[in-house]
Amino acid sequence: MSNQQLRSWVAAANKAECDFPIQNLPYGVFSVAGRTPRCGVAIGDMILDLAECEARGLLDAKGTFAQPVLNDFIELGREIWDRTRVCLTALLAEDGDRALPLVPMSSASLHLPIRVTEFTDFYASRNHAFNVGVLFRGPENALPPQWTHMPIGYNGRASSVVVSGTPIRRPMGQIKGEDGPVWTASRRLDLELELGAVVGANSRMGQRISVDEAEDMIFGYVLLNDWSARDIQTWEYQPLGPFQAKAFGTTISPWIVTQAALEPFRSTGAVRVNPLLPYLQEQRPGFYDMVLGWTMNGQTMAQTNYNVMYYSSAQQLAHHTASGCPMRVGDLLGSGTVSGSARDQTGALLEMTQGGKTPVQVAGQPRTFIQDGDKIELFGYALANGYRIGFGPCTGTILPAQE
Repeated sequence: MSNQQLRSWVAAANKAECDFPIQNLPYGVFSVAGRTPRCGVAIGDMILDLAECEARGLLDAKGTFAQPVLNDFIELGREIWDRTRVCLTALLAEDGDRALPLVPMSSASLHLPIRVTEFTDFYASRNHAFNVGVLFRGPENALPPQWTHMPIGYNGRASSVVVSGTPIRRPMGQIKGEDGPVWTASRRLDLELELGAVVGANSRMGQRISVDEAEDMIFGYVLLNDWSARDIQTWEYQPLGPFQAKAFGTTISPWIVTQAALEPFRSTGAVRVNPLLPYLQEQRPGFYDMVLGWTMNGQTMAQTNYNVMYYSSAQQLAHHTASGCPMRVGDLLGSGTVSGSARDQTGALLEMTQGGKTPVQVAGQPRTFIQDGDKIELFGYALANGYRIGFGPCTGTILPAQE
């Protein structure tokens, strides 16, 4: 039977609009009343309790599924990942075991799926980099000379990565005033539509990872919103880049969609401006034909495709180790804002409103940046004939600053 023909005995998983068909099987961490957080897999509108499956002898993950994060399972390696996926597919297929420990998603709480060891955010969309560069430096200096030669990134804060649904507090900070710095709540709060890659293997200090090796090290992907205070960012970003403007919150989706689930959707990325150095050249495309977009207060604001990106996660990971920087299981790599060429394809309000100069309409009102009480939701899915591979929601609501 082909991948497209697979069906599950969990009825909701067979609906065309379902994010979690049997072809997906993303991993997360959940809890229900009276039970500690443990690992699970999303199937239709249910969660398969992997800790209970392992206790019954249905799976063998060395006891890691009883943990409140997926790091220990991920560290077991690709052979175990692949074997577990085969077992899960057999259990949940139409002729599978109907006595499995399933929990309704509606009765479960979802938690941060990994212990985030480090967080690095990149800047890998040429459209986004050019648009923002024009606003900050003008069109003649929009893209720095190195941008088309290597992935540009900065080291963010693992401590402020939170799971979908966690409220985000508007940050306080310094911004530029007429006569010097002003201490204030950010007035130009923004989102960033991104894809996050979860690193699934360790590398040692001094070890360089090839793009092919990096591809094999990636466990899976999450939606990622790297919240940004643009006024704080403008004042602080030279000469060392973002700092407090990006440190107050990063939201990720609760389900990690594996590489295996996205394999049928591999795609080439943006057209190259110049050849990359050999250590960044890919043997096969590292992008995916995958819809990504975002909403504000339930209104769809933008939608684009991940295959507009200039650097893949594997290229970013390879470049991250080019100096010998060691990587660890649970490292999170943000793709950078995913933006297409049109206004309704942009992944940040900074671009969409041209720095606040051209407001957009939200519920009939002109808007430039995010206000207190606004709810931002990212969405993403890859479409096939008869099913789709989705991530579920990635949401955050803005709370007022604590002045």
